[in-house]
Amino acid sequence: MGNTSIRSLALTACFALIFGFGGAAIFSWAGMGHAQTKAYLLENPEILPEMVANYERQEARKRLADVAGDVSAPFPGAVLGNPQGSVTLVEFTDYGCGYCRMSTQHVQELIAKNPELRVVVREWPIFEGSDRAAKMALAAAKQGKFDAFHIAMFAQGPPSQANILAAAGAAGLDLALAEEFINSPEAGFELSKNTAFAQQLGFSGTPSWVVGDSTFEGAVGVAKLQEAIDAASAS
Repeated sequence: MGNTSIRSLALTACFALIFGFGGAAIFSWAGMGHAQTKAYLLENPEILPEMVANYERQEARKRLADVAGDVSAPFPGAVLGNPQGSVTLVEFTDYGCGYCRMSTQHVQELIAKNPELRVVVREWPIFEGSDRAAKMALAAAKQGKFDAFHIAMFAQGPPSQANILAAAGAAGLDLALAEEFINSPEAGFELSKNTAFAQQLGFSGTPSWVVGDSTFEGAVGVAKLQEAIDAASAS
């Protein structure tokens, strides 16, 4: 095997080690093994992370294109901010997630800054014990009290039975109606649907976000989300 072939295989291996096999696929499938391109990449390795990030953004957009309309259509009442807003931010959240709790303040800041912002909250309970809190949140949405419960639940701390009841009380929920909904097939179906959306979008945890044609994972902060909101507003 010639030196060129060896170096091409070596560079592909480097992609696999540094960026995963997806990164190696970019190198191979895009024809980047050609001598001139390979030489340029070897001399300018700093562009490789940017290439991989751009590839991942393109793949995320492809995944989003299949479900975008459904993901941005909220469970009735599970909306923060302006329900009729022209820009939608979707948050996949879990009441047992510390980073989601941290992000509640970020979302409130974004709502205050953007009067046209509609925040669709998708309950995705992946932490142990979060399932009942998520269903209670949906019950609160049914009663037109989602915002109050959502804020109170995160303020209470981890979703124990006592904390869930305290948040429900603070939001003024009719507990009998809430319990009836929690035990209904509708509640379980909504959570299953949100899990399917998250998997389709390639999310691995909470919080995760969708705005315009962009997706993010983690407590990314106000600035990054505002940048995406601005881009969606301009499109």
